Amino acid sequence: MLKRKNILFAGLSIFAVIVLIIGFLVIKWAFNNLDPLRKAQQAVSIAVQMKDLNEKELEKYNPKSQRAVDVKHYLINLDLYPEQEKIIGDVTISLKINDKQSDRFEINLYDNFEIREIQINGEHAEYEQTGKVLTVLKKNKEFDSADVRIKYEGTPKSLGFGSFKFVEVDGHLQTYTLSEPIFASTWFPCIDLPDDKALLDIYVTNDSSNISLSNGKLLDVKSNKTRRTYHWKTFYPIATYLIAVYSGNYKTFSEKYRSVSGDSLNIAYYALPKNIDDAKKDFSGHSSYIKVFEELFGPYPFIKEKYSVAEFWWQGGAMENQTLTGIGSNFISGLRLSTDVLIHELSHHWWGDAVTPKTWKDIWLNEGFATYSVALYWEKQAGFSALQSTMMTRSLIPDGTLYNPGNALFSGLIYNKGAWVLHMLRKEVGDDIFFKILKEYFLKYKYGNASTDDFKNLCEKISKKNLNQFFNQWVYKGEGIIEIEADWKQIQSNNLEIRIKQLQKGYDIYKFPIDIKLIYDKQDDFNVSTVYVSSKDTVINIQSKKKPSKVIFDPDKWLLKRIILINHN
Repeated sequence: MLKRKNILFAGLSIFAVIVLIIGFLVIKWAFNNLDPLRKAQQAVSIAVQMKDLNEKELEKYNPKSQRAVDVKHYLINLDLYPEQEKIIGDVTISLKINDKQSDRFEINLYDNFEIREIQINGEHAEYEQTGKVLTVLKKNKEFDSADVRIKYEGTPKSLGFGSFKFVEVDGHLQTYTLSEPIFASTWFPCIDLPDDKALLDIYVTNDSSNISLSNGKLLDVKSNKTRRTYHWKTFYPIATYLIAVYSGNYKTFSEKYRSVSGDSLNIAYYALPKNIDDAKKDFSGHSSYIKVFEELFGPYPFIKEKYSVAEFWWQGGAMENQTLTGIGSNFISGLRLSTDVLIHELSHHWWGDAVTPKTWKDIWLNEGFATYSVALYWEKQAGFSALQSTMMTRSLIPDGTLYNPGNALFSGLIYNKGAWVLHMLRKEVGDDIFFKILKEYFLKYKYGNASTDDFKNLCEKISKKNLNQFFNQWVYKGEGIIEIEADWKQIQSNNLEIRIKQLQKGYDIYKFPIDIKLIYDKQDDFNVSTVYVSSKDTVINIQSKKKPSKVIFDPDKWLLKRIILINHN
């Protein structure tokens, strides 16, 4: 058999080899462009659950009274019993009280758990449960802070993208969480708001055959005969949706990185035994990714902790848990086909984890930034043409507004259009100003939260430009993309008349600059003019040396558009 295979291989035609190469490129394109990052598109059940993201449901889930407190710290003790699909939790939430008049704490926790005990500052407390909100009643209104301790047990609901899962892989039980956007309370009590960030200590206990992972730095591991407890601690605030637990029979490897700050960073990788060899090929190299992002955005923001990538048994893509990026098992191939996914998730540690959106209406500040960061990485590695080609793979844009997208939180609207808005903003303000904006935005809002208004105001402050029109048409109000019909004709030997007619329905009149390239007899004989379009039907005259052989609109692909050319020779 082996001999026959060799003969067959030797007889492969050049055509067959070409087919194989094309097939590989198609697979690579699919990995990079089917967009495993569009987390909410994997199943109808997820779309149904995302109905909870409408404003009315969010008001129920996050009542205004939650603003009466500010969470400072979570102490989570979590005992995992995968064979029974059960957890036993003991969580202490340390709160600063902003409104002493309130007689209650309203905490998110799904009502399928058995509550064993609740205490406030060590004393028994009464409570009421309504759906996903646990109301803990206060006896004393005088204190400025409180430790609310909740002991509970049960089987977590698995909602959203699989907020808490026990799965069996090759005869071994694995546990993972994925809490984005509002499903952290399916497994631990919390105030599940993206802008109520807190410090975290988490103790995860499982069978001693498992490694248990979480956010931050590993401080301690304690074992008895059959159980093992891992203590992880964060030194930087974390949003609840980024808190994660993975537990399984992991194999591990690592590399070191020297940050621009001079500090050493441990980069740890975890994969299941059957995938460890492929993971070593796919995961390695994060040092080079971090180096590029430190140059573009600023120092890695969690230097006191770690960066890590761990396999988890989710088929939908990857997740940027703070310092613990998870990547689905089916994205590990040994062929480095998921590089863009890994770069995207790493960039979230600047955009999403360090700078977290104030509300889910601002989610494009996460996903649009991370998507454009991938393009910036490839530009840094391979030049402007790599940036262009990466952006062109992101040109499919669903309808809807970028700000406050409703249920379309994880659609191509947020990822692709968000990236294009940054790309066009870069053209609008110029490279020097644009990259200054990114660094200042990171520096100003690091370890906190930012809104779309915050970002817009910072852009205007640094660029010294009024960007109301830009943000209204691309972020707040406009839907879809620019659709234009372009026409040109020579009216004099050195004068060209350009007509640009806007056809789109998602926004009446876009106002934008567009480059127009006139090519003469040879490709290297050309000139480029920038014109400003400000009406539904714009006619502009531009100078030309002679009649051009070709006119190219937006030659460097800075504009999110669809164009119909009507050419008069």
